[in-house]
Amino acid sequence: MEKLTISDLEIEGKKVLIRCDFNVPLDDKGRITDDTRIQAALPTIRYALGRECAVILMSHMGRPKGKVDPKLSLKPVAQRLGELLNLEVLMAPDCVGPEVEKMAGELKGGEVLLLENLRFHSGEEKNDETFAKQLASLADVFVQDAFGTVHRAHASTSGVPRHLPSGAGFLLQKEIKYLKQALEEPERPFLAILGGAKISTKIGVIKNLLPKVDSLILGGAMAYTFLRAENIETGNSMVEEDKIDTAGEILKQASKKKVTVLLPIDHVITNKVSEDAESKEISEVTIPQGWIGVDIGSFSIKRFSSAVSSSRTILWNGPMGIFEIDKFSNGTKAIAEAIAEATKKGSISIVGGGDSVAAVTKSGLQENVSHISTGGGAALEFLEGKELPGIVALKDK
Repeated sequence: MEKLTISDLEIEGKKVLIRCDFNVPLDDKGRITDDTRIQAALPTIRYALGRECAVILMSHMGRPKGKVDPKLSLKPVAQRLGELLNLEVLMAPDCVGPEVEKMAGELKGGEVLLLENLRFHSGEEKNDETFAKQLASLADVFVQDAFGTVHRAHASTSGVPRHLPSGAGFLLQKEIKYLKQALEEPERPFLAILGGAKISTKIGVIKNLLPKVDSLILGGAMAYTFLRAENIETGNSMVEEDKIDTAGEILKQASKKKVTVLLPIDHVITNKVSEDAESKEISEVTIPQGWIGVDIGSFSIKRFSSAVSSSRTILWNGPMGIFEIDKFSNGTKAIAEAIAEATKKGSISIVGGGDSVAAVTKSGLQENVSHISTGGGAALEFLEGKELPGIVALKDK
């Protein structure tokens, strides 16, 4: 880390403001359905508590667009965090204002206060200086530990560090360490697996990774755009027509750089995207008219899994099919299993993106992956080689 970290800061007995990413999924009754992001914040919080700090936590949840939305309150997070820390987590009624200032002022060492949703104020996303100063006034030191939001120039990410001594928390350090190592000093062979719906969201990543990887697996709906660039019929599958030429150009570049690109060679297809639709596996690469590709087939699974097992660094972002529908999730699950197996044998594996992470956790394989990234958009922008405002704002060592 070229940036100061929590370990470099003098925090003993001080009030520490920590930006966490508690943007967790809730069900229709407001219950947390996946607490991965809360668990990921624990090492930094415990480190501060162990140094008798008064700990003030802040986060956003959802997109309330500057207005109070009780459904997006962080109260369920305070409750779950209290259970995990085995102590009461005080819940602030807001994130700024006289009442919050009073609660923060009275907070003692070893106590935890969670501020209410930052995005209930429009000043958060506007990176408003006054709002950033109000947040900073609550503490002596700032720690950035929300990797999922460092690609946003918001008040709590790039505004607050202008007003307080600041550094990276343990989660942010870990994210940067693994992603940076993959980009700059990967153990070889280096394999990137990219999936998901659209090539348009991954063009920057693919272009930045091409000079660095030895092989590239392309799956999910974006694979059909690449297949069309190879003049392969894809039936009624989702294709970004305006990106076919771009896909073709990427394949040419990969060939010049001697990067092995693996595309699906067989498919699971359906006549409509739903749980009860007719579906079948076909053993050829061409998809007939009237049918939609929704997952990779058995031959592709074997081929992709073989590439995984022979790689030393594996970076995975995006599912191989419509993972949300169980019968179209086999390809994604198989990749998760192959990555876990390769990691057990000494490979370094990095998994990012909601569906890829869900596949790993749903299969109970999270312990068998080197690093699970908590930041979808942030990880993609990091892999594109972009500077992230929330990291840039932290003080250099």
